[in-house]
Amino acid sequence: MPDTIIKIEKKKNLNLPWLLKMAWRDSRRNRGRLALFISSIVLGIAALVAINSFSDNLRADIDRQAKSLIGADLVVASNKEVEPKMQQLLDSLAIGGDRSDEVRFASMVVFQKSQGTRLVQVRALEAGGFPYYGEIESVPVAASTTFRAGGRKALVDNTLLLQFDTRPGDSIKVGNLTFEIAGALHKIPGQTAMTATIAPAVYIPRRYLEETGLLQKGSRVSYYHYYKLPASTDADKLVEKLEPRFEEAGFGYDTVQSRKESTGESYENLSRFLALVGFVALLLGCVGVASAVHVYIREKLATIGVLRCLGMSGTQAFLIYLIQVAAMGLIGAVVGAILGSLIQLYLPQLFQSFLPVEVTVSVSWAAIAGGIGIGLVISVLFALLPLLTIRNVSPLITLRAGIEHVSKQPDKWRVGVYGLILAFVLVFAYLQLGEWLRALAFTGGVLVGFVVLALIARLMMWLVKRFFPSGWGYVWRQSLANLYRPNNQTLLLTVSIGLGTTLIATLFLMQRLLLSEVSIAGSENQPNLVLFDIQNAQKEEVAQLTREEGLPILQQVPVVTMRLEEMKGLTAADVREDTTLDIPDWSFTREYRVTYRDTLIDSEETVDGTWKGTASLDEGPIPISLEEGYAERLKIGLGDTLIFNVQGALVPTVLAHLREVDWNRVQTNFLVLFPAGVLEEAPQFHVLMTRTASDAQAAKFQQTLVQQFPTVSAIDLGLILETLDDILSKISFVIRFMALFSITTGLLVLIGSVNISKFQRVQESVLLRTLGASRRQILTINAFEYLLLGALAAGTGIVLSVAASWALAVFSFEMPFVPDLVPLLPVFIGITGLTVFIGMFNSRGILNKPPLEVLRREG
Repeated sequence: MPDTIIKIEKKKNLNLPWLLKMAWRDSRRNRGRLALFISSIVLGIAALVAINSFSDNLRADIDRQAKSLIGADLVVASNKEVEPKMQQLLDSLAIGGDRSDEVRFASMVVFQKSQGTRLVQVRALEAGGFPYYGEIESVPVAASTTFRAGGRKALVDNTLLLQFDTRPGDSIKVGNLTFEIAGALHKIPGQTAMTATIAPAVYIPRRYLEETGLLQKGSRVSYYHYYKLPASTDADKLVEKLEPRFEEAGFGYDTVQSRKESTGESYENLSRFLALVGFVALLLGCVGVASAVHVYIREKLATIGVLRCLGMSGTQAFLIYLIQVAAMGLIGAVVGAILGSLIQLYLPQLFQSFLPVEVTVSVSWAAIAGGIGIGLVISVLFALLPLLTIRNVSPLITLRAGIEHVSKQPDKWRVGVYGLILAFVLVFAYLQLGEWLRALAFTGGVLVGFVVLALIARLMMWLVKRFFPSGWGYVWRQSLANLYRPNNQTLLLTVSIGLGTTLIATLFLMQRLLLSEVSIAGSENQPNLVLFDIQNAQKEEVAQLTREEGLPILQQVPVVTMRLEEMKGLTAADVREDTTLDIPDWSFTREYRVTYRDTLIDSEETVDGTWKGTASLDEGPIPISLEEGYAERLKIGLGDTLIFNVQGALVPTVLAHLREVDWNRVQTNFLVLFPAGVLEEAPQFHVLMTRTASDAQAAKFQQTLVQQFPTVSAIDLGLILETLDDILSKISFVIRFMALFSITTGLLVLIGSVNISKFQRVQESVLLRTLGASRRQILTINAFEYLLLGALAAGTGIVLSVAASWALAVFSFEMPFVPDLVPLLPVFIGITGLTVFIGMFNSRGILNKPPLEVLRREG
């Protein structure tokens, strides 16, 4: 003992080697506990490293495969036929290189073998070298080129062939022509599996396009021009020079660089969101670290008191245990980084439906180094709160265990640590989101979640203690008392398990809410089949066919296409020259599809102005109505003038009415509404909405429709709903996969906290057995305690998820909040049951400890 005192006296200069040696010696009997509670950060680090490694690999692959994203050096697109003047410009771009043209439009097709019909995206591609980079993947491989080389052959999306039990060699009818299916289309440059599900493609040779009879006046057609430029031509500099002419003509364009940037930005947002989910898991783990270190230090108070009696300073004691925590945090971060590097092997398969490129898997040392650094910093930060109390431990604790061993005076260092934690979370969120406002919102949301969960836990502990049910049986009273006993786990489990539950439950609620908004197929009197591209001459015949098939006509509206020529006296050229006007360029370049009628429909409501249902061209400017949000984006108000170009005829108008439109209603809603009496003679097509009673009736009607009116297309809203359900299911699986890191971390925290307090439970078990409690009673006490904890944590998480879903629905998606609470019951039962199982499993050795072992340890 004197030698120890001398050594401590010599080391009061905070000699680092000596502190490391003391930390090593003190940890020898406690490494299992330290490893267990530090392991709670492993999954959070694993999630961050996996996502960041995947993001690094994705960025690298987008750079490597950038040209295959568009299949050309330059793509120019238009939704109207090219005028001769612009055609000369487009032809000049191909000098010294190559060009391929493509026409795209939506149309019904008939699979001759099964007589099934489906709305597809027809792509009429002329013979040429497209794609110049990458390839159109098909089976057989040669079909991607042979289908356009000669004969009436088509290349059909593989999912369509599977859906209609069709294979290469069978035939498909597109408009008036029948094509032999040359092969199954598996992948198009730049297309993901998700977009292929939404808009399956059918390629046909362009030379047969006119014969199909599908291009009618008013048909919605897009024209694409793919260029392979000479090696000396910089595509980005070229389009920068031509941009004013492209915008004036209403052309869109894309280069390898612009597509690479837009693609990278899109998937960067996804990876940032998932990294934040992983960061939440890490924060949960750090809550476990803080709570576990708190319990660990309480058990080490006697040891600390002895060291203080031997002359060790409070700072020395603090540094010894800080070194222990930092070392275990470093180990946990390294293990998490290794695990994350292994998890990223699976992520390309998880995201393959959303990715336009094939992601190669390689080790990202930057992601690993970042994960290890974050793990070390954040574990030390959260451990500092309980570690700071070591500095104020009184040596008198060795003489009188009941003495107040820690000073109650405010500690300015604790305030500083809280500030550091918040600053770290805010900075990390900013690095992930790129905007301070979003970072503040995320940090505030996390803080509110933690505070609410902690307050609810504290409230329950106070309520149980204040209104203790003294009339209950002994077992139940003992279980309730455990909720507020020393070293209880109520606060820890409510926060960790509750926040994980919030993530899972919010996901379920939002998925159901989004689906319910579009699940109109089962709603009575709501349309589930939309017919469009109905020409004027076909209007009455299509309506008559609909009635003959026993289907109601729920809505039939005309649609006129036009462009905005002038607004408030300003032209597109004026807006481009004066950027201070803050008027978007697309307001002049986009194609407007408007309707005309004398009354508002039930999905519209007047916001301002007066709606005049009829007008005449002879009366001067035509009073029109705009959707209020769109008017705000155009920076116009009541009384402002607009001139529309209706198929070459200029129509002056004045904004006389503003409407609020319920876009969630299954109706033909429009941004621009004209009064009756103005556009009746303009080129137009019609939309008819009806309702079928069954899938069989819908299929039969569509077959008859395509046979009699091949240019008319139909959208089966039931099929759209199924597609959307499939998409949401894939997205929700990805998010659930990441959210499971959080819930698993919460369960690891549970295991660690149970293990750390196990000796206390052994003491209680021995005392209860000495007082006559049976084995069954002790097991029931523990099981009921974990049942209460699990139910409280899961229930609180579900309540928070309902609040979070309400906020997302009202403020982000702007839709009514009508939650479907049915999926939350399995979540509640599952998480509660899992908490009970883990708690009992990890406590299984308590009853097997002999009383003498406990008495010896006490001595």
